[in-house]
Amino acid sequence: MGCTAIQPNLTARDQAHFLYEAIPPGLFRVEEEGERIAWRISPEPFPLSPRSLERIEHIGKDLFAFYRALNTLYLRSVRGTAPSFISEYLDRGKPDSIVRLARQNRFKQDVPGVIRPDLLLIDDGFVATELDSIPGGLGFVGAMAEAYCKLGIESIGGPDGMPRAFAEMLRSSSGRTDATAAIVVSDESGDYRPEMRWLAEAIDRLGLGNVYVCAPQDIVFTEDGLFVRLPDGREERLHVLYRNFELFDLFNIPKQELMLYAARHARVKMTPPPKAQLEEKLAFALLHHPALAPLWRSEMGEDAYDRLHGLMPRTWVLDPRPLPPQASIDELVANGIPVNDWRQLLDLSKTERDFVTKPSGFSELAWGSRGVKIANDLTKEEWTRTLEGALASFDRTPYVLQRFYKGKRLRQPYFDRAKDEIAHFDGRVRLCPYYFVVGEGVKLGGVLATVAPADKRLIHGMKEAVMSPCVVKEDGY
Repeated sequence: MGCTAIQPNLTARDQAHFLYEAIPPGLFRVEEEGERIAWRISPEPFPLSPRSLERIEHIGKDLFAFYRALNTLYLRSVRGTAPSFISEYLDRGKPDSIVRLARQNRFKQDVPGVIRPDLLLIDDGFVATELDSIPGGLGFVGAMAEAYCKLGIESIGGPDGMPRAFAEMLRSSSGRTDATAAIVVSDESGDYRPEMRWLAEAIDRLGLGNVYVCAPQDIVFTEDGLFVRLPDGREERLHVLYRNFELFDLFNIPKQELMLYAARHARVKMTPPPKAQLEEKLAFALLHHPALAPLWRSEMGEDAYDRLHGLMPRTWVLDPRPLPPQASIDELVANGIPVNDWRQLLDLSKTERDFVTKPSGFSELAWGSRGVKIANDLTKEEWTRTLEGALASFDRTPYVLQRFYKGKRLRQPYFDRAKDEIAHFDGRVRLCPYYFVVGEGVKLGGVLATVAPADKRLIHGMKEAVMSPCVVKEDGY
């Protein structure tokens, strides 16, 4: 559908006023009393050029191929037909029950149904700093696209692109056109419940299926299948369960055994699948491992491999085990000398520490930028503690070292509510495309732009940031 302005010919200030009232409140927790929205409003969506959109669409296809290749290489490593260190790295720090779960035949070929990279806009394109298979933003990106549509502005994916693509993914996952689904949101992920409710209600409003948002306690298991108990006491049979909870928290989730039993015995389809190895940031390091290049090329194809190799920043697993004296870490140099011991990095000056460290996965610190440290922000003492701590945690929670990139600096308009006017700030942008797996391909449902002030080192959803969907413009970025 197209977008027709309800109130045409508004000034930028009036558009911002309209959006502030039109975007549903409560989609994210608001810290300040009296505020409706937890971020800054822009009078228009973030503009991307047609060339950028074309590249983003290619990235979705490549990441789908990447997940499939990662899944295959892990299973081959387990069987002994690919290097053993692949599965050893991806399984490290996880209890045996999680590892056994990931290797269940029932989930053998499954990959996540939603794929969302974090793309940092740089001077000559993009860098993918993260990859998330249980992303936030599904609902509030859809709600914002709908609000901008009322101003006659059609975002990438269209005004209902997010709910339509999500519903298609659920139907494709289940193999049914009449699939009933539950989005199961844990207490740990409770901040996402309001936006997921918006998403489910939008799917219902569009007549695209029955989707319910519930807590794990609302799931009911019988010999006939898995059901969701609704507020009116009715129970609906489920065909798909969307897992909106993290695997590191699995054993704290009520009824997780029943949900997993139903998924293992084909009583319900679970997406994303309970495969912790597909949620590890060290997969970026495996993509860059020179010994694995022939395997990646064989699984993904030459072109997709080359594109992702350029998109994903150079990443290394912070493995503390000693190397032979004649060996060095591939493409890592300190003070002009190839690195043989991670502690050579400790003597680097701040300006030479163009790195970021982060926990790889399966940890409460591995999402929401909680465990991320930018090396050149740290004093020498802090850098020493960070690196030594990451190396010491290898057996429990592996960390990665990744090249740090500064985003492209740009001028961003926003609505200053205190002054009741459009103001501007210098910012850097993170783009989050939402891809939904449908059959043998992916569908782009929308793109979220988060523009943070340029003095913020990490770009995420903060009150000082502008958050908006993206639109295509000839003069866009």
